[in-house]
Amino acid sequence: MNTEQVKQFDSIFNALSESLDITETQYEAAVRSYRAVGEWLAKADSALAPYNPIIRAQGSFMLGTMIRPLNEQDDLDIDLVCELTGKGASWTQYDLKHKVGNRLKDHETYKRMLDEEGRRCWTLKYAQESNYHMDILPCLVAKDYKTVMERSFSASLGAIRELDNLAIRITDKESANYRYDPSPENWMKSNPFGYGIWFMQRATAGDRQKMMLLAESVRAVPKYQSNKTPLQRAVQILKRHRDIMFAGDEDKPVSIIITTLAAKAYQGEDSITEALQTILMHMDKYILNVFDPQSGKTIKKVENPVNPEENFADKWIEHPKRQDNFYKWLEKVRKDMSLIQQQRGMHVIAESMTPCFGRQVVSQGFDSLAEKARSLRESGTMKMAAGSGILGTSGSVSAKAHLFFGNHE
Repeated sequence: MNTEQVKQFDSIFNALSESLDITETQYEAAVRSYRAVGEWLAKADSALAPYNPIIRAQGSFMLGTMIRPLNEQDDLDIDLVCELTGKGASWTQYDLKHKVGNRLKDHETYKRMLDEEGRRCWTLKYAQESNYHMDILPCLVAKDYKTVMERSFSASLGAIRELDNLAIRITDKESANYRYDPSPENWMKSNPFGYGIWFMQRATAGDRQKMMLLAESVRAVPKYQSNKTPLQRAVQILKRHRDIMFAGDEDKPVSIIITTLAAKAYQGEDSITEALQTILMHMDKYILNVFDPQSGKTIKKVENPVNPEENFADKWIEHPKRQDNFYKWLEKVRKDMSLIQQQRGMHVIAESMTPCFGRQVVSQGFDSLAEKARSLRESGTMKMAAGSGILGTSGSVSAKAHLFFGNHE
């Protein structure tokens, strides 16, 4: 593929991934909703008020890799943490979790929205027209956590020790000490924000200026990201391909494994097309073979980059189908992406993408490209890449004013 063709496929993949984004309206509505929850938890009459509760997004909402659900009627799943800078001396995980749950129940609206207690989270189900629910994870953070986080934004690439300082202690009702141990150092450890900063370091390839812009998403009230990095876009595209291939299958490859392997394989490409090529070629090289003393067997390990002891693929041991499905997916996505990039002509490319990503998002993406092309055609700046039949501002052949994209339904 020559340089012109790479640029043109970049336009296509960017339009496709933009069609997977949640809207700015959806994003801002979710942020307003969880800010309101945080304000309620922190009110002066709350038992939690002395511990400065803050609600912060984690997971794909924070990473900028969230995609619309396969079924437009399905809820967006927004993962949040409720950070507390301390607790009552005798509070166990059970106590801390139920202090948060009881405070939510004190609010008549939240009481109606609250689902049954989850393993680690409380879930608020918003009205059907909102199309999202929020999983709130109660946790403990250090008193200087905000300062540590600010410092971590400028940590050098791969400075895992600095990121380890962002670890939090979480509640887990399946822990043996859930009801009786008040010592947080014995509670389960997690590090969603260390992971987030590591991902952003990978996404920006160590560019400090870009890093500071992306770091906005880790703040308590983040701004909507419309301009995303090639890594973020590549992850969105891979997740959508996974969703189409495994619609309704609980044993589909999980997002944290796809995201982690993609970020490890990414080599700082400026192009979405080249990022996808590199990621798909190399991502399985970061799946380790390690000896598991419990089973006495060699197992697969996808190492958490900010907690090397954690294996994101630990469920593959008891659910071997999940391991099989990951490798089946990787083989198929490699073949599909290779085939797509061999096509020439907008209609042919659109048709080749439809089985992989779904007719609606492909049509939406190509309609967006068509609208941009109309504007360029009217301004007389549209070119066609020689030999590719793909339209854009780069290329060597001037496009005639009457070219028409057509409907991709």
